[in-house]
Amino acid sequence: MDEKTKKYTLRKGVFFPPWILAIVIVVISLVNTDGFINGMNAVSTVMLDSFAWLFNSTILYALGIIIIIYFSPLANVRIGGSQAKPIMKYRDLIWITLCTTIAAGILFWACAEPLYHYYAPSVQSGADPGSTQAAIFAMKTMYLEWTWSPYAIYTLATLGFAFAFYNMDQKYTVAAALVPLFGKKVLKFSGVIDVVCLFALMAGVAASLGTGTLTIAGGLESVFGIESNSVSWGIIITIIVVTFVVSSISGIMNGVRILSSINAKIYMILLLFVFIFGPTVFMLNFGQESWGEYIRDFIPMSLYTGEIYNDGWAKAWPIFYWCNWLAWAPSTGIFLAGILKGYTIRQAIHCNFVIPSIFATIWMGLFSTATLYYEMDGLKLYETMLQKGSESVVYSVFEQLPLAGLIIPFYLFIVFISFVTASDSNTTAMGGLCTNGVTQDDQKSPSWLKVILGVTIAMVTWVTISFAGIDGIKAASNLGGFPNIFLILLIGGSLLKVAYNPAKYDIHKEDYTESKINKCTKCTKKQREN
Repeated sequence: MDEKTKKYTLRKGVFFPPWILAIVIVVISLVNTDGFINGMNAVSTVMLDSFAWLFNSTILYALGIIIIIYFSPLANVRIGGSQAKPIMKYRDLIWITLCTTIAAGILFWACAEPLYHYYAPSVQSGADPGSTQAAIFAMKTMYLEWTWSPYAIYTLATLGFAFAFYNMDQKYTVAAALVPLFGKKVLKFSGVIDVVCLFALMAGVAASLGTGTLTIAGGLESVFGIESNSVSWGIIITIIVVTFVVSSISGIMNGVRILSSINAKIYMILLLFVFIFGPTVFMLNFGQESWGEYIRDFIPMSLYTGEIYNDGWAKAWPIFYWCNWLAWAPSTGIFLAGILKGYTIRQAIHCNFVIPSIFATIWMGLFSTATLYYEMDGLKLYETMLQKGSESVVYSVFEQLPLAGLIIPFYLFIVFISFVTASDSNTTAMGGLCTNGVTQDDQKSPSWLKVILGVTIAMVTWVTISFAGIDGIKAASNLGGFPNIFLILLIGGSLLKVAYNPAKYDIHKEDYTESKINKCTKCTKKQREN
């Protein structure tokens, strides 16, 4: 078999199991809708009831590992070796990371979610619904769920695969990140691991694409009076999928890079607009004050399960998000790792963890506080949300600002581009996992494979939101995230092992000569000896 043919060989054992399972889920949901919803909710409930503690622990574990690595000798290692040249500008890396991870979600939830916590805070908080303390609790929760914690998960997966792929010359498989921990024998299970990750990602993408579809549909209804229903959802999903498949086929350097650059600039413009024309003084004061409360209560909130209080809040909100981030993390990490060549591990942590987390903090500090301000000022956003759905809140907020007729279509555009970008990157990663022969210099997969994956995700998404709604989205996300807990824990262990002695695992031995090691003030005595 020549190289050209080999490059595009389908990994049938990886592609067909999750794809067939996704099709089966679609068929079952159409044949027996009630049974489908009840079954998904039952499985989701069992997972959350039994493993809430593990979800919470995994998040703190990931955060701790990233901090350790940042101050370890591994942080100085260049991905691909000291002579490796970047395949794209650092600025583009930041934009891509920002637009392919959770940025699409903050567009949907930044305004709607604070209202849920404001009127239904956790029992542990001791806050009365609709009180000042409930408003503070709502903001603390937004910071918890959307900033440093989720990006720690993505960064952990990204670093694990980046070092294995570029510095250990391992195959393009999620299992590669586990080689430092178990040795190459773990690659025997690479197919099984990739299958689990692909199914998790399909469920996660369906959940996120579902929220994006509802957001766009709500905006079209608000601006043009087009009813938000299963028909409009189907049209929106089709347009998004066609766009991201075309973008994905065009290649990383063209599709995702261009879309991310456009999107990031629009984010900044929108942030600036809200900052200038929104309740600026309130946003600054309350945003800062609640962030201080978040820092103080970070550990208790991160570990809260609600068990002793018989409170389901944690499982419905933060743990739901941990499931969603975990569902996306391994495959998204593979994509992000693939474009990090030429940068150090510390630089990777900056663009994958530090900068996106700061951006998300600012975004929530403006949009979420503005929502609470208008609600407390008598706008009745919560009532609107109950009547028209979560997607309606952000448009009600924009209507309080000047030039709402221009801003809302502008916002709809970035929602669309956000989901196209995120789906584009993950379709690229899924295609790579399903293809034999992916190399460091050529990470492409067949165009027809991306089309099939895009169509499958579209069907799962439409069925989920049409027959199960928001509850179905949450259940799908939970199903996708649970298996990846164990993978993230193991990847963290691999990274710790590498961090102790990078030279032992790096194929670029010339980077660890005596002279270079001695110049590194952060290297340990044992590493110099090795």
